[in-house]
Amino acid sequence: MRLVVDLNRCQGYAQCAFLAPDVFAMHGDESLLYDPQPDEEHRENVVRAVHACPVRAILLDAVNGSLSTAEARGER
Repeated sequence: MRLVVDLNRCQGYAQCAFLAPDVFAMHGDESLLYDPQPDEEHRENVVRAVHACPVRAILLDAVNGSLSTAEARGER
């Protein structure tokens, strides 16, 4: 699994850091640090973080295909 965060879109709400702290972390008030290739053991928390992002800044690229934020949320 691979993550991409649009840091221009990210507003620092930190929902991802609360839901997947092993993958996302806030550095200061507005800077997001993240692991672009988290281990599979973090998949469930990463998917929750994608769903929780209020500005849809997190993109998840699955092993068997690409998921946009809308697809990950079940929207089409």
